[in-house]
Amino acid sequence: MSGSVARPEEIAALGAGRMGRGIATAFAYAGHAVSLVDIKPRNRDQAAALEREALAEIDAALAAMAQWGVFDDALRPAILRRVQFAARDAAPAALARADVVFEGVPEVIESKRDAFGFAAAHLRPDALLASTTSTFLVTQLAGFAPRPERFLNAHWLNPAHLIPLVELSAHPGTAPEASRALSGLLERIGKVPVMCAAAPGYIVPRLQSLIMNEAARMIEQGVATAEEIDRATRHGLGFRFANMGVVEFIDFGGNDILYYASRYLAQALGDPRYASPAIVDRHMREGRNGLRDGRGFYDFADVDVAAYRREALGRMLGMLEHLGLLRPPEPG
Repeated sequence: MSGSVARPEEIAALGAGRMGRGIATAFAYAGHAVSLVDIKPRNRDQAAALEREALAEIDAALAAMAQWGVFDDALRPAILRRVQFAARDAAPAALARADVVFEGVPEVIESKRDAFGFAAAHLRPDALLASTTSTFLVTQLAGFAPRPERFLNAHWLNPAHLIPLVELSAHPGTAPEASRALSGLLERIGKVPVMCAAAPGYIVPRLQSLIMNEAARMIEQGVATAEEIDRATRHGLGFRFANMGVVEFIDFGGNDILYYASRYLAQALGDPRYASPAIVDRHMREGRNGLRDGRGFYDFADVDVAAYRREALGRMLGMLEHLGLLRPPEPG
């Protein structure tokens, strides 16, 4: 895929399930032709039923966006026409046309191997291939890719057509230009790509698994009800981290606060999983506690601290207004 290409890149979603449909919606909305490819052997009636189901789901997603005023609903038929369903007999031609292929077949290693093997016979040499897996590391799948230098993982979060984040993970043989090309494509359709190493859980699933398990544990222990925990996460945790990154918040509030809070929780709950990692302890010893010290995980040496704090406050006030929770002061 070249940066000089005048037309929008043609996309193939290899796998017509939930992820493939979300990706198809995102790219069609952004003006790209998309093939929703199903390579599972099916008879004609089964393939037709799957096509109707997939296109109806995409249409419903677009209709919901239009109902919320995101775009004029009169444009919906044109957007939907950009998505073509390709059953197994039409899959070779669809794959051969594609500039970028997103694999999203079931999370079974044999299914991945079969899908990559099928695609290998039809992909162009310059095509990018990305797996959307949340289970397998890019290093595990690279051996299945016909051209490993054009392969990496691209982990979308559901619903894929709405959530901006896409976590990209390259293997040692991925060409840097392939990573740049995929990242650039995602940015052009309004996504926010981030790069991470080939490690289990990527970034978001690794963080959220801890949070969700702890929420379930608090219910089990009688700490709070499900409803109260959800109120707390929506209006506290979620509100905070919608406006400020997790690591940014460590530096904003102070690494020392995290250090002492971690020590207290580990002792009070008798659970070593609350203990801080070595990097937090090291920053404490080195006086790298964030904004107050001018350095932490980030370097604040050239940051206008007062302006930075005003900007953070503005983001939070904007969120309060959006949620209908920003109230004027009481008179008198």
